[in-house]
Amino acid sequence: MIWNIIDRRNRQHRWERVNAIIEAVEHDNSCVDADQAPDQDVQTIIDYAQREDVSLREAVDWAQAAACNVTLYLYDLGAGTTVPEQSQSNGTAHFDAVADRFGDA
Repeated sequence: MIWNIIDRRNRQHRWERVNAIIEAVEHDNSCVDADQAPDQDVQTIIDYAQREDVSLREAVDWAQAAACNVTLYLYDLGAGTTVPEQSQSNGTAHFDAVADRFGDA
């Protein structure tokens, strides 16, 4: 079930084709000023799952049907779940952005 949505699309009026990622909402507990989600059953927790080239409706339906409470991350088609060709990073845009949630700890 969706507990949070983080929209990282640059083209926010595009709904026909997007990339989507879900993670257990409790991953957000480490973020500054985050609501605190309870720990979930380790048998159902989703650390990471992705869908590429789906409609926004399909992404929402998929995340809503997840076995645990999730944060749904939305990206433009071709972004977030892939490493951009011009990137100097070894990771995806999603993992680069998620690393920032820990701040300067």
